[in-house]
Amino acid sequence: MDPIFHLLPDAPKPVAPYSHAVEAGPFVFVTGQLATDPDDDDLPIPPGIEAQTRKVMDNLARVLKGCGLTFANVVFVRIYLTDFKRDYAAMNAIFSTYFDEDRRPGRTTVGVTDLARGGIIEIDLIAFKA
Repeated sequence: MDPIFHLLPDAPKPVAPYSHAVEAGPFVFVTGQLATDPDDDDLPIPPGIEAQTRKVMDNLARVLKGCGLTFANVVFVRIYLTDFKRDYAAMNAIFSTYFDEDRRPGRTTVGVTDLARGGIIEIDLIAFKA
């Protein structure tokens, strides 16, 4: 089975040459999302970890929906934070609301020095399409 490459009209405009998601067998690999506005790419990224985490998760939800999926299909997440110590707890408080307590995905969270477009958080994920 050949991979399916998704470039979705309702998802945020890519900031580099990539697909929003790639299906390979039963897995869907969703490219990292920033807190960009999917309806107006010229709008600035919102300030603060709370607003950026919500926007990133909403952007991921758009990509998942475009692939016929929801957060219930997510099996693994990677989170990148530019200020790990400052933002980790606040990000977790928001992130946890997107998953049922008994269906939380595997996860890695790392601190990084910089992200595209001045973002302070980026999240990518892997979903399982049954």
